[in-house]
Amino acid sequence: MPSERTVLVTGISGNLGTRLLPLLSDFRVVGVDRRPPESSALFRFEQMDLGREACCRQLIDLLRQTGAQSVVHLAFVLDPQPTGVLDVEHMWQINVAGTARLMEAVSVVNRTGGAVRQFIFPSSVAAYGPETAGPVREDAPLRAHTLPYAIHKRESDEVVRYRAESLGDCRIYLLRPHIFTGAAMQNYMVGALRGTPLGKSKRAARMRAEGRRLPLMLPRGEKYLENRLQFLHVDDMARLLVLLLNRPNTDPPITIMNVAGRGESLTIQQCAELAQATIKRVPTRAAFRAVLRFLWTLGISSIPPEAMPYMLGSYTMDTGRLQQFLGADYPRVIQYTVEDALRDSFKNGD
Repeated sequence: MPSERTVLVTGISGNLGTRLLPLLSDFRVVGVDRRPPESSALFRFEQMDLGREACCRQLIDLLRQTGAQSVVHLAFVLDPQPTGVLDVEHMWQINVAGTARLMEAVSVVNRTGGAVRQFIFPSSVAAYGPETAGPVREDAPLRAHTLPYAIHKRESDEVVRYRAESLGDCRIYLLRPHIFTGAAMQNYMVGALRGTPLGKSKRAARMRAEGRRLPLMLPRGEKYLENRLQFLHVDDMARLLVLLLNRPNTDPPITIMNVAGRGESLTIQQCAELAQATIKRVPTRAAFRAVLRFLWTLGISSIPPEAMPYMLGSYTMDTGRLQQFLGADYPRVIQYTVEDALRDSFKNGD
């Protein structure tokens, strides 16, 4: 790989960006984020808020100045509390409008002599909605609702597909990964299984200091224990991104792929056993939502009530297209099974 090849990565300071950066030693990496990364292994870093309209001009200038040939768009707000983006409108501006602004910047640069040849965007399984009729393929309808993160992933997915042609001779890779896992990962489902009280209150801080865990709550009914999920280790996702960056410019204009760990999905019962989580049953879904709201309002839990459908849903994906795309590289890139990917989230005793 020529050392002068440049890739622009938005969200470089996030969990996935942090895991990806060490794998990009063959590239000049231009990082974009709202906060500086801990690593100094960057060719250039630009502090930027994709929620601001003015960032479109900044991105155009940055792409032109660096001559970036690839763009990996990881900037996305999942959990409002750690990021400090508590306003849903600002969150939408970053997640959805920010994706459109970045694509507009690439479009302008490519129309005026630039040569951005790859645009890679991780959407999410959440875009399909909190219930799927078995493992869904990439042509399944996107039915995300209720949870702002999921709705924004659906809308951003649509932005990328609808604006794909505007990028000119630029290959687009639209990935739909399942729930990220790994020792450093934090999201609603992994957080619920860990039981860590991640709220901002003093009470939550005391509970963390004492090593106390919240139980995994579920409404009564066998079906909730039998709901199925998949997981994807964040390092496998990073390896997939690197492979895509090294692809020749011969793929179709847009490639859409579901991404999850190898092997079978897991039931919630199996997930709880792997996490050594205590399951506590509540009478109904309404009671479950009330408890979620109570813990959220008191600042004990970081899981918002709007996440309820995804906490109680059963959603899996067919990854046959990914396996065919990777061919012999599949086991080298997707190294973790679904079970091992989840297990790694608890290896430090979390």
